[in-house]
Amino acid sequence: MLLGLAGACGGGDDVEPLTVYAAASLAQVFPELDADARFSFAGSDELATQIREGAPADIYAAANAKYPQELFEEGLVGEPVTFASNRLVLIVPRANPGAIESVVDVQRSGTRLVVAAEGVPVGDYTRTVLDTLGLSAALENVISNEDDVKGVAAKVALGEADAGFVYATDVTPVASRVLAIELPADAQPLIVYQVAVVVGTEQEEAARAFVEALGSRAGRDALSAAGFELP
Repeated sequence: MLLGLAGACGGGDDVEPLTVYAAASLAQVFPELDADARFSFAGSDELATQIREGAPADIYAAANAKYPQELFEEGLVGEPVTFASNRLVLIVPRANPGAIESVVDVQRSGTRLVVAAEGVPVGDYTRTVLDTLGLSAALENVISNEDDVKGVAAKVALGEADAGFVYATDVTPVASRVLAIELPADAQPLIVYQVAVVVGTEQEEAARAFVEALGSRAGRDALSAAGFELP
């Protein structure tokens, strides 16, 4: 359901659509906020690199605070705003061939584990969780380091891995093919999403309106419905 935010963002037939660079985990919810925007979804690290290289983005939304803050300090984006949070879960194929019952089982010899690469926010969060739980040895079972969270979810959903770590919001698109296993609450990392307007955009007013809309009632309702937690 569209939330009418395109109009709030200054959309119209005579206005160029906004170009939004956003974390892959936002791929289900962001198009609901502005049906006319052009979206580029990928790992937050990859998108930050593209912005540094001069990619024509109007808005940057990341699954952590690290990259928005770095770009802000480099003068490439305006001051970042926190608009959502998330949590990490472990997913396994519904058939569960690896007999994974809890996160402890991912360190078992022979387990095929898929994670996101280092530098990708979900990959860094995964490594933090494993370190916190004393399970870093499980990284020896990694068969693939993916570019973003969607890659992890796909590998598990297709049965190409016994387990993988994803955001809770990424379970829904593959819910018919995977089971989610909750992680200990005290091991959860702080996962925040930040958004910023890219410096030099020719649509600064519309971009700022988009950012403000994320904090509006309609924006917060859409994020909450998609499973995100709100600041």
